[in-house]
Amino acid sequence: MMNDLANQTLDYALKNADQAEIYIEITENVDATIQNDQVDFAKEAYSMGVGIRVICDDKMGFAYTTQTKMLEETVKKAVSNARANQVDENFDFASKSEYPAIKGIYDRKFHSLELEDTINLGKSMIGTVINNKCQPTSGGLSAGCYKTLIINSEGTHCEDVSTYFSGFIAVNVPDGVGVSTASESDSSRKLDIDPEKIANKACEIALNSRGGKSVETGDMKVLLDHHAASGLLSTFSQAINGDNVQRGRSIYADRMEKEVSSPSLNIYDDGTIKGGLNSSSGDGEGTPSQKTVIIEDGVLKNFIYDIHTANKGKIQSTGNGMRASFTDMPAVGLSNLIVDFKECEELSEIKEGILVTDVLGAHTANPISGDFSVEAMNAFKIEKGKIAYPVKKAMLSGNIFSILKDATAASQKKRQLGPFILPSITVSSLRVVG
Repeated sequence: MMNDLANQTLDYALKNADQAEIYIEITENVDATIQNDQVDFAKEAYSMGVGIRVICDDKMGFAYTTQTKMLEETVKKAVSNARANQVDENFDFASKSEYPAIKGIYDRKFHSLELEDTINLGKSMIGTVINNKCQPTSGGLSAGCYKTLIINSEGTHCEDVSTYFSGFIAVNVPDGVGVSTASESDSSRKLDIDPEKIANKACEIALNSRGGKSVETGDMKVLLDHHAASGLLSTFSQAINGDNVQRGRSIYADRMEKEVSSPSLNIYDDGTIKGGLNSSSGDGEGTPSQKTVIIEDGVLKNFIYDIHTANKGKIQSTGNGMRASFTDMPAVGLSNLIVDFKECEELSEIKEGILVTDVLGAHTANPISGDFSVEAMNAFKIEKGKIAYPVKKAMLSGNIFSILKDATAASQKKRQLGPFILPSITVSSLRVVG
């Protein structure tokens, strides 16, 4: 059905445009939402949408619809939008390609998952929180199956089927004068999400955060747990975005083949890894997914590009033209960004410092300079290689690009949070404001 629909739409579009691309997305979702100690809302949903891009006289136009009866009208809208757009000779679509076989991104168990199953998983999460003598405040479980098809006038035919499962819980617990709060989440391509494990982790952090003490302001060693590290790395990801580089919005713009981080650091973007949350055979415009080395032994090697930005730089797309859905045009984005350190400094080796579970306000960091000032969430003082006590309130300030010059892994264990696959990270010195 998807193929017939796409081919019919492409044929019609090519009667009105020089080039055309049809993107079809079918999604099935099962969701349960937690509010306080109840699963207060659960739903099953099915949707199909079509995104149409056309190029007319070097002008790009886009339109989308959820109505199969409106495809011809949607093509006309895309053509009309192109006519009103500016000429840009860098507009193009993906050429016909072979695609890598991606493993571990589809779990057929999704199709036997009933709404009642999701509700029960939510109830299990709530029960675990209550058994830990904590109070659930919000959360939920989500499961989805996504089918996408991209065809275009250049012969591209890229099809993907994938599943996605996630769970989240936020909890609080009385803390004498107030409450101690914490949250935990997990995501997977397989139906192996463990709601009890997620709930136990959130409760453990909240319970351990009670009775926080103030910490003296100063520069000290900071251990960033997975959530905190991934929050701060979002600023780094903007600096390797080819569009930002071309616009002069990246500190790395003139640093190619120069040392920009610790020699022990390797970073690469890989849309092909088994089970990656953003792995797929092709990106959102049909360019085959690939592994792109960003930093190798501390030296900057590449940026990431979609077709448009790659054409502007007279290079090849790295397969990073990402779409949130059929309602969006592709834009430069990460697939799976993997952070590898050769060196490791674990908590047990830290004489004095602070462990930060998560950060609040990472989005306020300066994307060009890399300067940030964030609130440390669920932080703990480290003394003689052990957790000494929870920290009441603290701010962290520093620079993400400086961090990469003197950081090491804090553990061998990696987690994927959003597009980031990374270990917890030890930073030699950050300003901690108590």
